[in-house]
Amino acid sequence: MDYKIPKITADGIIINDDEIVLIKRKNDPFKGKWALPGGYVEYGESTEEAVKREVFEETGLKTNISKLVGVYSDPSRDPRGHTITVVYLLNALDLKFRAGDDASDVKLFKLQNLPDLSFDHELIIKEVKKRFL
Repeated sequence: MDYKIPKITADGIIINDDEIVLIKRKNDPFKGKWALPGGYVEYGESTEEAVKREVFEETGLKTNISKLVGVYSDPSRDPRGHTITVVYLLNALDLKFRAGDDASDVKLFKLQNLPDLSFDHELIIKEVKKRFL
């Protein structure tokens, strides 16, 4: 029997004062749109390891996990198929970032003036602002 299984990703939120780190997506879906840094959890890897690795690969930032924000599992949140993401609030060891891997750019944006975001990242950031800031 062939079972369909959701994919798992981990996304990181890095806030410095009133600004948030976002990446510009290099690839589809949402190529050219802004997003939280993150990506797929590799086999044998924890979500905690995955978020730190993915954020480093996309932004060059080394981070520590501060808090678990939540799990987002709406089957329609990713046009590629059912994807569950585990989102963490991260502390960056410094803010010397550079775009890499799946990111064509990385920038700080004011939390009150966000660009158009991909996936359900606007909802996630709104919840973070309400619960943690």
